[in-house]
Amino acid sequence: MISPLQGTSTDRFAGLRSAFEANLESGEELGASLVVNVDGKNVVDLWGGYQDADRTLPWTSDTIVNVWSTTKTVTYLAALMLADQGEIDLHSPVEKYWPEFGANGKSDIEVRHLLAHTSGVSGWEKPFTVEDMYDWEKSTAALAAQAPWWKPGTAGGYHSQNQGHLIGEVIRRTTGLTFRQFVDAEIAGPLGADFQIGARREDWDRVAEIVPPPPRRVDLAAVPADHPMVKTFTGPVADPTAANTEAWRRADMGATNGHGNARSVARMLSAISLGGEVDGVRLLSQDTIDQVFDVQATGPDLVLGVPIRRGMGFALADPEAMPTLPEGRICYWGGWGGSVIIMDLDRRMTIAYMMNRMGPGVVGSGRSEQYLREIYGAVG
Repeated sequence: MISPLQGTSTDRFAGLRSAFEANLESGEELGASLVVNVDGKNVVDLWGGYQDADRTLPWTSDTIVNVWSTTKTVTYLAALMLADQGEIDLHSPVEKYWPEFGANGKSDIEVRHLLAHTSGVSGWEKPFTVEDMYDWEKSTAALAAQAPWWKPGTAGGYHSQNQGHLIGEVIRRTTGLTFRQFVDAEIAGPLGADFQIGARREDWDRVAEIVPPPPRRVDLAAVPADHPMVKTFTGPVADPTAANTEAWRRADMGATNGHGNARSVARMLSAISLGGEVDGVRLLSQDTIDQVFDVQATGPDLVLGVPIRRGMGFALADPEAMPTLPEGRICYWGGWGGSVIIMDLDRRMTIAYMMNRMGPGVVGSGRSEQYLREIYGAVG
């Protein structure tokens, strides 16, 4: 029998390897990849399981998968790169770059508010469908026209599905490139990272099938209809099976439809852990990396309903929000169903976990927490 686990890891991470293998053998994992990068070297690079729910296609070293909101971390990286280059000012109004966005009480919303989920524009006004998100002009025009749902800058509220459209339009107005084009030309391409926004037709045979999570436990019927939580999660209602469709893969959505694996996501985001440079390719200066840790929002998130400490886009290590992470200069985020990317600057370590069988929860899962405990138990 062929082992369900492939790849390499150092002896230090034997416990992590055993935990990952056990989850694959038990069926807790369907297919997944896991990378730990320290000082620019992958000391763990594991993958295994299956691409499909029927368990007929093995998850190989080059399998990619829709990583849901882990995509947002690439969006943050892109915005920080443009700030580093002086192309955008994170503290300038969005309307400076996207004049139409200033309508309906949004003239004071700054670029940093888009990154930190504090703009008050955390979703689309209904009626709006998942299919509407695929139409860039329609979806961005709708966001430009609507009013914020709370006073911008005063609180965080997760920009669940629209953050890529918001930041992506600023990037498009600034560079002339769509977000997908920017990622290809300025991030994934230079780094040789196997990551893309959406998925090119020629790669569809290696895209893992998304298996939906258990039903959501939050009863939105018990929340007032005008609350940002309700408006965000119903504007539009997310559909996990949409990720398996052609239309989803052809769309440009920097909040939700990045396709990659643990190796490619870790390679891109290790720029933050490693002082801005990856194998001679510099993406950021240390000064810009330091801005990631400028706290923009604390306390309960209006949409997620849990406490989150946010810097410039990324969530920051906080025992109350992410007890599996130690204190220190650590930033992170993850995707619906369990994918996660951790940048630990104190240890010059980047952790990435991407999978196709979704667990409960918006960020992280029992599986990702298990792997993080093993990793931090190994590194101290």
